[in-house]
Amino acid sequence: MKIQIENKQKHYKISKREIRLTVTNLLQCLNCLDKEVSISFVDDLIIRELNNQYLGRNKPTNVLSFSLQEGEFSGINHHILGDIVISTETAERDAVKGRLTFSQEIDFLIIHGLLHLLGYNHENTSREEAKKMQNMEKLLFKIIYPHDQI
Repeated sequence: MKIQIENKQKHYKISKREIRLTVTNLLQCLNCLDKEVSISFVDDLIIRELNNQYLGRNKPTNVLSFSLQEGEFSGINHHILGDIVISTETAERDAVKGRLTFSQEIDFLIIHGLLHLLGYNHENTSREEAKKMQNMEKLLFKIIYPHDQI
């Protein structure tokens, strides 16, 4: 298992050690300890550019996932899941709205991103598939935060 973490923003302190522990725990829960993932923390400007470039949405978002298990080159290396990009600025706003701490919101976005990398989807899919992803998000969040709810 390889976890690459990059902090490309200066607004919020990111503990790479804590992120690595959380991701390791999540990958173990998902039976993916042999997988590799990259996580980048950026500001709203960068995530807005990525969101516009890849999804045609000219606005910031909280998390983007780029799966290397889908698409034309998906068979090259089945150990590499892909990349997760998180906007710390949007995460902070979402944390306040959702009554979570900043760390809890970051962990939730990591869960969300990992599930996307593993093929879960909530957009342009059936209600059943969206619910399946939502239930898995809640289950994984409960494992990390047994006394809290999302």
